[in-house]
Amino acid sequence: MAAVTKAAVTKATVTKATVTKYLMFALTLGASACFAEAPAEKLKTAVPAAETFDGTWPFKAHYTSAPGFKMHYVDEGAGDEVLLLLHGEPTWGYLYRHQISEWSKHARVVAPDHMGFGKSEAPQNRTYWLGDHIDNLEAFVLALDLRNITLVMHDFGGPTGMGLAARHPDRIARIVSVNGPTPFGQPDLVERLMANGAKSPWFQWITNAHKQGVLDNVLEHLGYNILSTLKLNGFVRNEIATDTWIRAYAAPFPTPAHAVGGIGWAKGFAEGKHQFEVPDAAGKNAIMNKPAIAIWGEQDKTLHADEFVPLFTQLFPSAPVHLLAGAGHYSPEDAPDEVTRIVLDFLSASSVSVSAR
Repeated sequence: MAAVTKAAVTKATVTKATVTKYLMFALTLGASACFAEAPAEKLKTAVPAAETFDGTWPFKAHYTSAPGFKMHYVDEGAGDEVLLLLHGEPTWGYLYRHQISEWSKHARVVAPDHMGFGKSEAPQNRTYWLGDHIDNLEAFVLALDLRNITLVMHDFGGPTGMGLAARHPDRIARIVSVNGPTPFGQPDLVERLMANGAKSPWFQWITNAHKQGVLDNVLEHLGYNILSTLKLNGFVRNEIATDTWIRAYAAPFPTPAHAVGGIGWAKGFAEGKHQFEVPDAAGKNAIMNKPAIAIWGEQDKTLHADEFVPLFTQLFPSAPVHLLAGAGHYSPEDAPDEVTRIVLDFLSASSVSVSAR
């Protein structure tokens, strides 16, 4: 049985100065938000390569067209070991900014932005289902020839990363789930997904908004209602939501056309378009024998620990699980030092050596 520990994460006092400006009703006001229409020609990336968001994102921008669009990534540190950081909805590599600075002192850290997110391009002629993101990630990894990969996965970065693991188990060295589902052919996967959806405010909102025909209309204005969307998913430390922080997460979505990534992921859930990659027997056995760890914010209102941690422990019954009492869905934001330390300790303790910078 996995060893489950509760890390002592200090729960900060809730502040209202910034958050109260962005009440939850913003999700219903998207239709009235004022945005310039995107030009008909090829849509440019929304966030300039050199943008640092007041120095909070100091990493050099790299780009590749391997997946068929301009995909942004950061590549920090050095060594044979690669930490591949995968974000989810509606974030980008910025989610891991605290961790990148520290982890890159011990290993090579690569953090791509999925299609339609962050500094990556948002092509208008593509679909944004899970299978598309897995295809994109596979093309990215093969183009950079990344090996000895430690997957660090948050939100839909989980099923995307596990899709890569199913296709290329030989390239994977370790698994790190950070509030990131690990679907890998578990027999009760659908049952747990349904149970989670029934109690998740985010997935309930997606379902209802899609039925009412307003899903696209609201999410196409993510540049306006980004804080409401993030809060609905569940971050705990309201004081982190500074003007710079909000700008960093809103910047990728200045127009409705730029929001196709956020819309696509939500719509894919509502319409049942996301198909999990199913590993073959050899691939499943290979991944189950890799070192693994789970880190989960207990106050996650979107991906509940009582549904997703059991899916993780089915694959990795001996792997440690760290439950962060003072963290929500975005645990790298709510508990940055704790997440950083736990992963570094895991890297040090696991059997695969980590090259120094």
